[in-house]
Amino acid sequence: MIEGISAVTLGTHDMPRAVRFYRALGFEVLYGGEAASFTSFRAGTGYLNLIVQPAERRWSWWGRTIFYVNDVDALYERALAAGYHPEAKPRDAEWGERFFHLIDPDGHELSFARPLLPVSAQ
Repeated sequence: MIEGISAVTLGTHDMPRAVRFYRALGFEVLYGGEAASFTSFRAGTGYLNLIVQPAERRWSWWGRTIFYVNDVDALYERALAAGYHPEAKPRDAEWGERFFHLIDPDGHELSFARPLLPVSAQ
């Protein structure tokens, strides 16, 4: 039986740029860093990893990684303050989450979300 996802590993062509991007959003480096070929960040109880890939290796849209955060709007403002450009302002979705999307420097799509309170709990 599958118990959960331990980590997501994304390719990067520029580790220093990628590490700066994720640090600016508040990810904590656990291993590696700007000079490494592999870096691991804490993502709640799991991990987000980056691995350097050769320039000739290209990827196209592959999907989206969704991170739950404690304050979607605060993280959106943090991304703007760091000079990043989310696709749109945070919004409440019909499936019960508040979210926004942001593309990382290597073209990977990220979503930052928080479940909305059930109507009975509001």
